[in-house]
Amino acid sequence: MYYLFTPVEKLSGVGPVFQRKLKRMGIKTVEDLLWHLPSRYEDFSKLAPIAKVKAGEKCCVAGKILEIKTAKTWKRKMFVTQAIIEDESGAIKVVWFNQPYLTKTLKDGDRVCLTGKADWDKDGFYISGPAYEKIYDENTDLTHTGRIVPVYPETEGLSSRWLRFIIKPLLKQFQRALPETLPLSVLKEHNLMPIGQALVNAHFPDSLPEAEKAKERFAFEELFFISLFVLRERSLLANERAAAAPMNLALVQRFVKMLPFKLTDAQKKSAWQILKDLEKPRPMNRLLEGDVGSGKTVVASIAALNMAKAGYQTAFMAPTEILAKQHFQSLGKLLAPFGLNVGLLTGKTDKFISKKLPGEPIEISRKKLLEMTSKGEGIDILIGTQALIQDKVKFGNLALVVLDEQHRFGVEQRSKLCQRQKNQQSIVPHLLSMTATPIPRTLALTIYGDLDISLLDELPKGRKKIITKIVAPANRQKAYDFIGEQIKKGRQAFVICPRIDKDKKNGKTKSALSWAEVKAVKEEYEKLSREIFPELNVEMLHGQLGVKEKEKIMKDFSRGKIDVLVSTSVIEVGIDIPNASVMMVEGADRFGLAQLHQFRGRVGRGPHQSFCFLFTDSSAKKTSQRLNALVNTEDGFKLAEKDLTIRGPGDFFGVRQWGIPDMAMASLTDLKLVEKTREAAKEILTGDPFLKNYPLLCQRAERFRQRVHLE
Repeated sequence: MYYLFTPVEKLSGVGPVFQRKLKRMGIKTVEDLLWHLPSRYEDFSKLAPIAKVKAGEKCCVAGKILEIKTAKTWKRKMFVTQAIIEDESGAIKVVWFNQPYLTKTLKDGDRVCLTGKADWDKDGFYISGPAYEKIYDENTDLTHTGRIVPVYPETEGLSSRWLRFIIKPLLKQFQRALPETLPLSVLKEHNLMPIGQALVNAHFPDSLPEAEKAKERFAFEELFFISLFVLRERSLLANERAAAAPMNLALVQRFVKMLPFKLTDAQKKSAWQILKDLEKPRPMNRLLEGDVGSGKTVVASIAALNMAKAGYQTAFMAPTEILAKQHFQSLGKLLAPFGLNVGLLTGKTDKFISKKLPGEPIEISRKKLLEMTSKGEGIDILIGTQALIQDKVKFGNLALVVLDEQHRFGVEQRSKLCQRQKNQQSIVPHLLSMTATPIPRTLALTIYGDLDISLLDELPKGRKKIITKIVAPANRQKAYDFIGEQIKKGRQAFVICPRIDKDKKNGKTKSALSWAEVKAVKEEYEKLSREIFPELNVEMLHGQLGVKEKEKIMKDFSRGKIDVLVSTSVIEVGIDIPNASVMMVEGADRFGLAQLHQFRGRVGRGPHQSFCFLFTDSSAKKTSQRLNALVNTEDGFKLAEKDLTIRGPGDFFGVRQWGIPDMAMASLTDLKLVEKTREAAKEILTGDPFLKNYPLLCQRAERFRQRVHLE
């Protein structure tokens, strides 16, 4: 007898080797194994008469073994097992390579079912390397042949055949023993299969429509739990207490007047929404969503300034050291006239802009910076990376957390920052998340359901449209010549590569074999600096460089000392070089549309006409479809929708880092299903916000919360 939480190593047939392989796929318990659903099915439910088998086609046949034997070929030094299978319509040869044990498993006279591909040679038809099962009597329950056969996500040394062998007996035990987690009212209203029946039909369906119906239930369930999670977070947050900071309208107007540019209407509207939220005594939970170059940092600065003048601190967290330093510089300049103390805290850097010396960063010891932060009034705004949530960092009066490009991690980080408050006040900081990745409606409804959204859907006036072109391999030299001309005019260029280095052992790029021909940063840097632009200053930037080295390169590039910067996607977010006018992307088919749009947004930030060149050797129709979408539109929101449709949600967001189950992720493009699950979750929570009447649902929701790392 097994239980859902039984570790996989306790299962019969799972030794240490298979245990390690299962854990590599995230399968640690019986429950994980049962919910490791097939990615597709092969329909071998209809037996073909042997006489009607056609060459080149997959088939499923059943018959008696007339003869089976194994011989070793001396030329190729391999074992060849041959059998003759006969049914009422005729006989056919079957061949297996390097499986000599088959003659011990299968004997003359055995009845078998086989699935495989038929081929033709000089001796006639034969089936090569088929899957096989013995048929003992007419009631034999076939697993790998003669039915709808599930095909699972696999890993090296862990086949679908082995998974079927392990999973099928478990289904027999759990089919009637699984507790139903969805409320009966939800099952009935949405015509969903009960959990036990759905699990059996998802793994071993009698028909493909049955399999689809089962998967519908699990897709609904997973989206339902996500909706339940985000709506509960929103409800719980509404009961928390936050610092209410009255809007200082005169201060905000003074700030806006001092800006060297005019705010867009979208910036004004978003700033107003945020400031009104900060006046309330309950925590703001808002996502500031704006296209590349739409001016999110200025809006966040207004909020931080208003908070500081009300006597509260702001923590401003960025995903990379480069971006954190850039925010430190830009906020330091923007807020210099207003007498604020601004600090910078990253892995290895500690700096401080004093209100006594506005605009001049001062090197400071970490001990001193942490001491000033803990006092509350010593540091008004602390900018940094994940270093901000270290145990040593204590805030005296934290009331606002700004997260740049880490929107879905806000719950956990806000919680950690709350714990860092030295005086342990019972207030929860307001949260402002910012993203330059426009979010399609289905994703916003589901994953961001607990956030209010402010949109910066217009760019500052005067921005020139970036000319985007797909460059065929034959036109590569023309593109290089064009870049050279741009640099002669005083401009600069980015060159983006998908990988850092080539594997020294075999000359192939690290990671999967499909990356073997992809341009690597170091290789491209050598080529551009020595062969293409020997007279120019070419430099490279990637994540393996040290902090000071990266900082120096970016400083030199921003000062115009570097003509061409060869980089990985480390420059995707937030890098601001107004003089750069060319963005060249190698292996453009390796990036998503949203990411390519981010790259393109690194140019076009100054008064000069800018260009984006997309290089690809792929002739695939899907590649052409995606890249042409980028050429034909500048609207990041439209591109995000197209990216979601073309690539699917998993690739759009990098599903593995989110931990969202595959079934839910695959269903995020289905707006009707998303809305149904959201409404169902809302209905349950309206009547029972703490799920007291649904103990199983509450238990499963909590486990789901731990499994799905939405925060």
